[in-house]
Amino acid sequence: MIEIGKTIPDGSYQVYHEGMIRQVALNDYRGQWLILLFYPGDFTFVCPTELADTARLYPDFKKLGAEIFGVSTDSAYVHKAWHDSSPMVQSVQFPFIADTTGRLSRAFGVYLEDEGVALRGTFLIDPDGVLRAYEVHDNSIGRHAGEMLRKLQAAIRVREGQGEVCPANWQPGQPTLTPSLDLVGKL
Repeated sequence: MIEIGKTIPDGSYQVYHEGMIRQVALNDYRGQWLILLFYPGDFTFVCPTELADTARLYPDFKKLGAEIFGVSTDSAYVHKAWHDSSPMVQSVQFPFIADTTGRLSRAFGVYLEDEGVALRGTFLIDPDGVLRAYEVHDNSIGRHAGEMLRKLQAAIRVREGQGEVCPANWQPGQPTLTPSLDLVGKL
């Protein structure tokens, strides 16, 4: 599994996006933030609710220089069929990666070998291709896109902050902290 602070591996994947099926390489997104949203499968119950929630905030992610990819072990053709048939999924404007071999899901440690699907995992990757945050949980629990956006905002602030860090529940515009070696022993 890829660890925090480590560079993610490149790979080329088939995606469904904007009515077309094409190939993309993860390295093509260097220079911008990248969010990978692993989910168990198309035509399921929780997945369209969380993807539609993320789609609602997609313009905010884009304004921050981030691209989002939905990732499941379904084929690009199944992604297209789901997008074409589900009103909730039709609102999704970000690309869907077809991880039919489970290679990407395995690299990120979310692949369930016995089921052939991925756990719900959110991975936040910086413009240098370095993993900065992730969250993985049971497939019965959907994600909250607002918290995902807040984590991206905090990661951007830390990257630009010259040694500053973001405290719990930090929101844009709130003060950050500047760690001091004098304080370390007092915490």
